[in-house]
Amino acid sequence: MQLIDIGVNLTHPSFAEQREALLARAFAAGVCQLLLTGTSQTESEHALQLCRQLDEHGQRLFSTAGIHPHDASHWNADSASQLKALLAEPEVRAVGECGLDFNRDFSPRAQQEKALEEQLALAVELQMPVFLHERDADQRLLEILRDYRDRLPAAVVHCFTGEQRALFNYLDLDLHIGITGWICDERRGTHLQPLVREIPAGRLMLESDSPFLLPRSLRPKPKSGRNEPAFLGEVLREVALHRGESPESLAAHSTACARAFFNLPELALA
Repeated sequence: MQLIDIGVNLTHPSFAEQREALLARAFAAGVCQLLLTGTSQTESEHALQLCRQLDEHGQRLFSTAGIHPHDASHWNADSASQLKALLAEPEVRAVGECGLDFNRDFSPRAQQEKALEEQLALAVELQMPVFLHERDADQRLLEILRDYRDRLPAAVVHCFTGEQRALFNYLDLDLHIGITGWICDERRGTHLQPLVREIPAGRLMLESDSPFLLPRSLRPKPKSGRNEPAFLGEVLREVALHRGESPESLAAHSTACARAFFNLPELALA
């Protein structure tokens, strides 16, 4: 059974001393390919470097390159050209993480929207998929996306945590949906449990978003309290349970979906 983790923050400082061991644990747990998330120009460059350092054959690690809405205030006249150069690298498979975050508002909303629109324009120009972030901003995100969607090859709302209205609107716009360990959180994620049944096979992908969002249902819990890709199987188990399908079936179609979305190579079963 193969899994693809579409969202790993491997550049996070908490992983600095153990990246090789972390990847070994992930591969042993059946997570065969990973997408390393880029959230700023610097972090996107770092993600690309890690792909090259830790995957000599270029078959298992890939990355995204983009400016997160938290960093949108740093978007400037040179950002698009710098990002475009990164997106030309073969390991980089999507534009993002980009989007809107009206929950924390670390960057002014007008700047978030400008950075998002320029990254969507890049995705259209380069015909690359988009890795989207959204918190408390689904209506505005939809308004902006509608102007670009017909020209974009694909887009995924990563770490979806919204309500039914948002999910159905995203699906109506032919977006993909990424589900994380949020669904395992009995305090705030139970609303996702009936919703995952509504996501069609071929539009659903799984992600750890590690080191964040450790599945609270995981037993035993790691002493570090830190999430990692090896725990993606717990997300698989929980999502399969609430979709009423076997983990094997969910693994097969979510992995096929991710491989097609990010244009990843087929791997021979170990």
